[in-house]
Amino acid sequence: MKNPEPRDIKPIKLASREKYQRLFSKDSGTFGMKAGHVALRPGENVGLHATGEREEAIIVLRGKGEALVGRDRVVKIKKNEVLYISPQTDHDIKNTSQGILEYVFVTSLAQGL
Repeated sequence: MKNPEPRDIKPIKLASREKYQRLFSKDSGTFGMKAGHVALRPGENVGLHATGEREEAIIVLRGKGEALVGRDRVVKIKKNEVLYISPQTDHDIKNTSQGILEYVFVTSLAQGL
């Protein structure tokens, strides 16, 4: 693979007051990585979804919650933890704390599927 041309490099400020903030995508210049910032209020969840051919890392910045992985596995998550979600896996994130659950997710196309 030929080395790609350098992209415009600039930091993105996390917007903690918004539920969802897109950080990176193909439209913003990545080659396949996508990322977003999520802030959930107490009791709020993102909704059951799958990332298709992508694998996902969830990096918890603040609070605690639960990840529903598949249809029946519940994994507790909290600040300073990272959770891996494999491709083709349904999942949901729910805030179980009294404060904000804040995390960044990063997805990338899985190789070798």
